[in-house]
Amino acid sequence: MDKTLTKNDNILSDYYNKINELIIKAKQNVRKNINYEMVDLYFNIGKIITELIEKYNLEASQNEIIKAFSNKFSSGYSIPNLKLMKKFYLTYKGGYTLCNQLSWSHNRLIMNIDNEVKRNFYLKEAIKDNWSVRQLERQINSFYYERLLSTSSKYKNEVKDEINTLEPNDKIKDFIKDHYVLEFLDIKDKRFLEHDLETNLLEHISEFLLELGRGFSFVCRQKRIDVDGDNFYIDLVFYNYVLKCFVLIDLKLDKLTHQDIGQMDFYVRYYDNEIKDKTDNPTIGIILCSDKKDTIVKYSVLNDNKNLFASKYQLYLPTEKELIVEIEKQKEVFNLKQKGESYV
Repeated sequence: MDKTLTKNDNILSDYYNKINELIIKAKQNVRKNINYEMVDLYFNIGKIITELIEKYNLEASQNEIIKAFSNKFSSGYSIPNLKLMKKFYLTYKGGYTLCNQLSWSHNRLIMNIDNEVKRNFYLKEAIKDNWSVRQLERQINSFYYERLLSTSSKYKNEVKDEINTLEPNDKIKDFIKDHYVLEFLDIKDKRFLEHDLETNLLEHISEFLLELGRGFSFVCRQKRIDVDGDNFYIDLVFYNYVLKCFVLIDLKLDKLTHQDIGQMDFYVRYYDNEIKDKTDNPTIGIILCSDKKDTIVKYSVLNDNKNLFASKYQLYLPTEKELIVEIEKQKEVFNLKQKGESYV
């Protein structure tokens, strides 16, 4: 290569990056357009099949009709696939604006959700957070919607009802879950230490960020703070760009104690006074523990401080029965608080 060009490697590199960005963007647009056309095609095929059956009252013969269509087209239009296209149309015929922003594989998962509110929730979240198909499947299987509902500041009578819009002061509660599922760690040995849990979480940081929710970015681990010559270490530090604040996480293998709460309160106060920028919102502290007692919560600063949370974690996917019990418990706590009573 010419010596002049060699001296300008940095310049060449900059222009290479510009060209590479254009190529990547073009490829993404091609994939996006192909996806849009495919989903739109399947929706309209489902529409035509449905209109034919309804117009000529052929409900009793719809299996034969779908089979006849399948025989005329390629293997991509098998009987099961054509039935899915019909279901796709029937599911979204009242509103189709979001579906084509996701792949057909995404839509196949979401349209199997019977509840419309929950279905729309997963549609919007998958688009907003750019979930892969695997991530979407994990969120559905871990009852992500129900777990968010259980920590929302307002409740309906049933899990299937819509999450109400939160008041500004309760916005944080919509981001911090009371119950975190860490099944992706695949920890089989119950004798692990807090350090092992922390290390494992960082080895699965993508999955952990997905479980934490929207807007979280990892900052550091074992953040050292020096107070009057004494060193303290915060297990994990994140920043949430939606809430615009630092989020501190302390990991506890055992049940929650007053000492744990006092320690996190100290960390949060230190970060607010010494670390956060003037433009940042107040720091949030989360104690992630395997168990917590409501009496401890009642008689601690957790009961009054809106920026301190104690959340339970479990290392396996919850069953629907377990989740219903937990949600009912949270609803009871909320209703008692509304009446000015305490839950023990």
